[in-house]
Amino acid sequence: MPEQVHVTSELAERVREALETADLDAMRQLLAPDATWGPPDHPEWGCQNRDEVLAWFRHGRDGGGRARVIDVIAGPDTLLVGLEVTGFPRAGRDGPVERWQVMTVRHGSVKDICGFDNRAEAARRAGLS
Repeated sequence: MPEQVHVTSELAERVREALETADLDAMRQLLAPDATWGPPDHPEWGCQNRDEVLAWFRHGRDGGGRARVIDVIAGPDTLLVGLEVTGFPRAGRDGPVERWQVMTVRHGSVKDICGFDNRAEAARRAGLS
């Protein structure tokens, strides 16, 4: 277990940097080829592979969406990522909105990303109380 925590801690810093710089090439290197992204408990919705996840990032960035990383916490096989987002339809155009993601890590890569509006729920899902 300690080895996995160490890998996840290193990955946390790489994820933070990729998100803060909106670097899609760096994000590609972090995502597993079969990475998924969507709402919790609905794996059939959202993105079903790395290319779809990157296309979503690109679409949001090109449409004026921005995210500022406010927190990245490493768990045993997850990352809890806090974002302050602006410019996305659900985020509201009048100001930043806090959003949370739980990234599940497998073999040193991000395998799954689930989005949450609530930090407490995201932390619980990430296994971080």
